[in-house]
Amino acid sequence: MPRHSLPDDSGAPGSRGPHAGERSGRGGTRTRHGTRGRARRRTVSLAVGLVIALGAGTVVATRTGVLPFGGACDGSTVELRVAAAPAIAPALRAVADRAREENARSDGQCLDVHVGERTGAEMAAALRRGGGKAAEDVDVWLPDSRIWTDRASSSSGRDTGLRPLGSVASSPLTLAAVPAAAEELGWPGKTYSWAQLAAAANGEGDLRVGTADPLRSATGLLALTRIQSATAGKDADVSRTAAAAAARQLAERTAPGDSQVLATLPHDTSRAELGNPRRNQALLLSEQAAYAHNRKRGGAPELRLFYPGSTKDGSTVLDYPYTLLETGERDTATSRAATRFQTLLGGAAGRRELRRHGFRTPDGEAAGGVARIAGARAPQPYTATPGEPPATEDVRTALGMWAITVQSARFTLVVDASASMAAPVPGRPGQSRMDVTKASLLQGLTQFTPQDEVGLWEFSTRLAQGRDYRELVPPRRLGHEDGDGVTQRSRLTKAFAGMKPIPGGATGLYDTTLAAYEQARKQYAKGRFNALVVLTDGANEDPGSISRAELVAELEQLSEHKAPLPLIAIAVGPDADEKAAEELAKATGGSAHQVSDPAQIHQVILKAIVEAGSRG
Repeated sequence: MPRHSLPDDSGAPGSRGPHAGERSGRGGTRTRHGTRGRARRRTVSLAVGLVIALGAGTVVATRTGVLPFGGACDGSTVELRVAAAPAIAPALRAVADRAREENARSDGQCLDVHVGERTGAEMAAALRRGGGKAAEDVDVWLPDSRIWTDRASSSSGRDTGLRPLGSVASSPLTLAAVPAAAEELGWPGKTYSWAQLAAAANGEGDLRVGTADPLRSATGLLALTRIQSATAGKDADVSRTAAAAAARQLAERTAPGDSQVLATLPHDTSRAELGNPRRNQALLLSEQAAYAHNRKRGGAPELRLFYPGSTKDGSTVLDYPYTLLETGERDTATSRAATRFQTLLGGAAGRRELRRHGFRTPDGEAAGGVARIAGARAPQPYTATPGEPPATEDVRTALGMWAITVQSARFTLVVDASASMAAPVPGRPGQSRMDVTKASLLQGLTQFTPQDEVGLWEFSTRLAQGRDYRELVPPRRLGHEDGDGVTQRSRLTKAFAGMKPIPGGATGLYDTTLAAYEQARKQYAKGRFNALVVLTDGANEDPGSISRAELVAELEQLSEHKAPLPLIAIAVGPDADEKAAEELAKATGGSAHQVSDPAQIHQVILKAIVEAGSRG
């Protein structure tokens, strides 16, 4: 964005912009000008009578924005359209109304701000898809957290035109509990780290903790990310298990958004409501949401707040970044109006309005009893300054873990069974690549739940029916039982045990990949994380198969404008074609991985699925 001097209130009453009398389209300065009345030809007494008769109605209409500005503005205004998080939108509207009433100016034109509501997840998704009308109708985006602007920018692969101008408010994340649950948790004397909070929510006390969906809510996503990071330790398997357990526990009581999760609290203090197993006793919630609840609870239990973290590390906060959507069509007047409105939000009147709605200042100051009304008491660390936001990579990992732990996965393993898989593995006497691969896949299978769907193919030339591949086990839920009582997990275990390298078989990689991907696309399971995993220790050796260029083109066509179905290609050993693996995976939005020891396969698969889940 070009740098300009700070817009101000100055300018003579009735001053006009460079395009007086015009109201341009999206690409020009959006100004409005009142028509000079022809009533001047009439008598002065008639004009005075009209003013007296219509004066009160004009004031009301101006305040509601029905009529264009008059008086000092002479109808010359600059419009600003803001898309704000639902929680902060009412405060912004109040500041915008005051600016309209007081004829606040930007470069001599009166400021006319229109505030709409959009969740961060909705806006980020729209921008990742290319913006379209979502960007055309918005000049300023004010989500509740920078995680949405980061996701919009990092996932799109291009410049989205987002220009952050700083935070306008903040609100720390809390565990908000009804009085009985708060007392059981040791409020207000006991403090919790994120890891301890996860343990309490997953403990034996059957504490019912709700959260908003991390895929739609910054509160839910930030809390999940902190829990994921807090449970990370030296033992990766133990860390994943702890994080997954906490995620599964939260997923059982997840609501679509912040307003919906508040509705899961007891509606009153009766024994029936407090004991209702469908009601949550505590929520992962912003302080501002708890403030709003406590002020308007209408007989529901008042919330008490725990602030996870420590004074040393600071609070995990919603930071409300004020972000300009700078496109090629954005005009200078609108950009300067955006800066002007930001100065109004940061001024004394703007800060009072934000505080009245339960928000802190950007630096975390909670003046005017905000924290106390929300349910804070010493020695909870509610005076802690905002800490550093979680790293983008941590957010992606948390989303991926949520996708495969909560959303459930559906994928097919496609395993190389060519003769080269009989080669010995260095450092593992008596074990072939196939032996170690099967053992690793069996170990990886334990990481998935009975709700996950897994299938199995093998491939090599010289298989039956003249094809390079065959399906051994169709994908089904691991907990699925056939009529004989055998589960899908047992069938896969038996199929793994029976896999052997095909004598004289070569690597039929390309035809296999295309056939497996086509089938995975046809059998796509909505509401699940879908993927295809291909493991090979060589390069394509079928002279009659499709070429690599043709295969890449086919995969791109099968993936374009479709639901995510990443190909995860794993190249095993020194003879695997890493370049081919990378090209095939890239064509589907997937990833390629090289491992020297087949024993690493299960770790690579899990990591790749988590990463792909975070992108999806």
